[in-house]
Amino acid sequence: MNLLILTPQRPYPTHQGTAIRNFYIIAELAKRHQISLLTFLEADQSPGHGPLEDLCRSIDILPAPTRSTLTRLKQLVFTNRPDMSWRLWSHDFDRRLRQLLQENAFDVVQIEGIEMSPYLPTIKELAPQTKIIYDDHNAEWLLQYRNFTTDLKNPGRWIAAAYSFIQTQRLKRYERRVCRQAKGVIAVSEADKEAILQLDPALKIALVPNGVDLKLHSQHPAQSIPVDLVFTGKMDYRPNIDAMLWFGQEVFPLIQKERPQSTLAIVGQRPHPRLGPLRENRAITITGYVDDVRPYIAGAAVYIAPFRVGGGTRLKLLEAMAMRKPIVATGVGAEGFPITNNKEMILVDDPALMTKAILRLLDNPQICHELGKNACQFVSTHYAWEALVPAMEALYEG
Repeated sequence: MNLLILTPQRPYPTHQGTAIRNFYIIAELAKRHQISLLTFLEADQSPGHGPLEDLCRSIDILPAPTRSTLTRLKQLVFTNRPDMSWRLWSHDFDRRLRQLLQENAFDVVQIEGIEMSPYLPTIKELAPQTKIIYDDHNAEWLLQYRNFTTDLKNPGRWIAAAYSFIQTQRLKRYERRVCRQAKGVIAVSEADKEAILQLDPALKIALVPNGVDLKLHSQHPAQSIPVDLVFTGKMDYRPNIDAMLWFGQEVFPLIQKERPQSTLAIVGQRPHPRLGPLRENRAITITGYVDDVRPYIAGAAVYIAPFRVGGGTRLKLLEAMAMRKPIVATGVGAEGFPITNNKEMILVDDPALMTKAILRLLDNPQICHELGKNACQFVSTHYAWEALVPAMEALYEG
């Protein structure tokens, strides 16, 4: 088939979740289909396309648009569309999309994430017979609702809670409309699938979880960076910020009280200013951007996923499991994984109980080894990309 894929950023390098998912989907689809990629180049991305050159028949890339604070405020106040739907609107991108649709006969146009949904009307107008597939990387309305309920508990975050409440209502309406315009919708977890079906039970949805590159993550990196606890992720992403603030302020001090020499590394690009208070703790390292997170994961005794908000299946956990790391996560952090608690990872939501679980692992390498071995076997069985993408292709044929 001839596929056109729209992504919110060039899916290489694979330094964050959206790019990782999009890259491996393209890599798998390219084995059987012709891929045209239309995407944005973010300001901090280098111009080279890397392996995408060999995977795609054509690559069209435009500079990611920027919004002034005033423009964003006007959109928030004077329109009823959710904030996310405005973030990547670009007249230049729309113009290039029109050219591609006029010059090519695509069998499928696949939209990766809600940020790309404003281009749906153009596709419907110029290619009414083309099958549109919407890959919903998160059930966005549910993510915003969780942000709202979490921030509502903290008076210092009530303005953020009000924002999330408004966005939840807008996203419900908007996400429903987007899903209905597509011929098929892709969900990344059962929880997300259920949340999308709440918008419209008649939607045709395929479940395509995030996967992991088993070959890449089973190879031990040339060097490792010793640390007791590690977290990896894009650190201007709200669920990651919340997870690290909660862990750094509510859990890690309890660990240090019992084990003063404990260390924590927070590894990921664009650390948000809200993380500033954590820098006051000398045992916490906030790295910012690194070329490769694997040395940090390899050198860690325990991988943590203390999420309170978010959704989907978290690529960072898949990578840690493939690298045989013991994981301590909250229920939200492990959402989407059909795991057995205390077998593939340890699930705990209470700060004191999480502290106890982590201290037990730090003092027992054999338990860490067993958890890591079980986790690796689990992802090898269920989360290889080549086993996941065929469910997506079934939507193309259906």
